[in-house]
Amino acid sequence: MQQHAVELLGDFPSAEASWPWDRRAPEEVPRPSILLVDDDPHMLDVQVRSLQSMGYTQTTTALSAPEALLQVEHDPNSAQLIICDLRMPGMDGLEFLQLLNASPFRGSVILLSGESERVMHSVQKLIGGQQLTILGALTKPANRNALRALLECWRPRASACAPPAERQFPAEEVRAAVNQQQWVLHYQPQVDLKSGALVGLEALVRWQHPQLGIIRPDQFISTVEDQGQISELTDWVLRRALQDLAMWRGSEVHPHVAVNISMQSLLQPGYWRHIADLVREAGATPIDVVLEVTETRLAYSSLAPLENLVRLRLARFTLSIDDFGTGHSSLAQLRDVPFTELKVDRGFVHGARNNQIIRPMLEGSLGIARRLGMRSVAEGVETQDDWELLHDLDCDLAQGYFIGKPMSADQLLGWLVTWQARQALLVES
Repeated sequence: MQQHAVELLGDFPSAEASWPWDRRAPEEVPRPSILLVDDDPHMLDVQVRSLQSMGYTQTTTALSAPEALLQVEHDPNSAQLIICDLRMPGMDGLEFLQLLNASPFRGSVILLSGESERVMHSVQKLIGGQQLTILGALTKPANRNALRALLECWRPRASACAPPAERQFPAEEVRAAVNQQQWVLHYQPQVDLKSGALVGLEALVRWQHPQLGIIRPDQFISTVEDQGQISELTDWVLRRALQDLAMWRGSEVHPHVAVNISMQSLLQPGYWRHIADLVREAGATPIDVVLEVTETRLAYSSLAPLENLVRLRLARFTLSIDDFGTGHSSLAQLRDVPFTELKVDRGFVHGARNNQIIRPMLEGSLGIARRLGMRSVAEGVETQDDWELLHDLDCDLAQGYFIGKPMSADQLLGWLVTWQARQALLVES
C-alpha cells in the first residue's frame, strides 16, 4: 500500500493483533467445519485423526482439487476452513486457490506443503487479500502445536456482504478542507525497548469532515498532493504538533514529535530553511523534531531534495528513513542521504519470530542501523511476541498497537498512566 506524506498507514493493526492488558474473558469462538484437500489418502487419514483429537470433529476430505471445488460449488457453506496441499497432480494447490477465490467460497485457508517456506510465502502474497483469508502456511508434516495455533486464529466471517466502496472526495472539497484547516492530529507513541520509557510520538493527520466525521488520510492525501497543497498541510501538522509538544512538557512529558515530509516539499529549493523557521517560531529546537521521509517515495530528478535533507541534518534535525525495505533502492538511500534513524516497515516486524523469511530481513535491517550508528524504530508491533523479539534483537524503539493506538493529544497522559503500569512488567520480563 502506498504511503503519503504526513501519514503512516501502518498504524492500523492486523487481524492477529492481541491486547494482553485486556482482562476480559476471551470470547467463545465456535470451531469451524474443515475440508482437507490432499492427494495422499494416508496423509488425509493422519490429518483427520489429528484434528479430531484436538476437538475439530466437523471434517470432510477430498483427494483432489477438482473434487474439492465440486464440493464447494455445490454448497459454499459446507466448509468454513480449507487445509490444502500445494503439490497435487493435475491441478496444483495454487491453481486450486485461484479458482477458489473466484468461487462463492468465502472462508479461510491454511496451506500445508513440503515446499519451501519461501514458496509458501509467495503463494500467500499471490492469494491473500482477495476473497480468501489465508491464516498461514505449515511445512508438511505439520507440527501439532503449530497447526493448533493457526486453527485458533480462525474467526467466523462477520458478513458475506462486500464492504462499502471507499469514498472518493472531489478536489474542490479537499481544497476547502486545506483552506479551512479541517484537520485533527492523532499521535502514536514510540517507546524504548529496554526501559519502556516514552521517547517519541508520530503525528498522524486526520480530516475532521463537517458531515462525515473523521476521514482516514488514504482517502484524501493523494488529492492534496495532486493539488500542490501538501506543503500547506505539512506546515499545519508541524505547527500543531509543536503546540501540543509545548503543552505536554508543561506536564513533565518530554517526547520528540515525528512528522512526515513530502517529496513535493523537498523539491522546493530552500525548503529546509522554511522548516527551521517554523520550529524556531514555535519556541522549539531541531532536536525536538524527527522528519520522516518515506523510502518508497524518495526518488528525485534534481539535487534539491538531497540538498534540503543535508541542510536539515546540518541544522541538527533527526532524519528518519520510513518504511525501510519496501522500496527499490533502500541501500542507495542510506548511502546518499545522512539519515540518523531507520524505521523498519511493519511487514518485516509483526510475526517475525516464527517466520524464517522475514526474520532474517528484520535482523539484517537492525544490523545495518547498528553498524551505521543509526537509531532503529520498529513499527507494527502488535503482540508481546513481537516486543520480546525486538528486545532480544537490540532494537531501540517500538511503535504499534501493542503499545498504544493513535490517540488525540488530550488522551496521551491517560494512556501514559496505563502504559507505566504495564511498562514495569514488560521490562522485568
